[in-house]
Amino acid sequence: QVQLVESGGGLVQPGGSLRLSCAASKSIISINAMGWYRQAPGKQRQSIARITSGDSADYTDSVKGRFTISRDNAKNTVYLQMNSLKPEDTAVYYCSADYHGSRYWGQGTQVTVSS
Repeated sequence: QVQLVESGGGLVQPGGSLRLSCAASKSIISINAMGWYRQAPGKQRQSIARITSGDSADYTDSVKGRFTISRDNAKNTVYLQMNSLKPEDTAVYYCSADYHGSRYWGQGTQVTVSS
């Protein structure tokens, strides 16, 4: 199993930045892929960024050019740098890990973009 703990959410003004962190309970080198999802009130959970063990990353169109996913294998942590935030980015953000055929989730961290 993999335990994931997200941190770094909060309240930010439009145009601002936040960096989310996801700490894993085991070496992320052994994890096939890790990702970030978000869920806004009344909406389905949406995949927004994903990074493989080979450092290949992809993004949903709405965050391309604004968000960057990265990984620090030494710290067993994946990050999501979010720039130029918009009110529509407001959601609970979840970290995921694909490991041995199962997907694991963190508890989520709230991001609110508002003036």
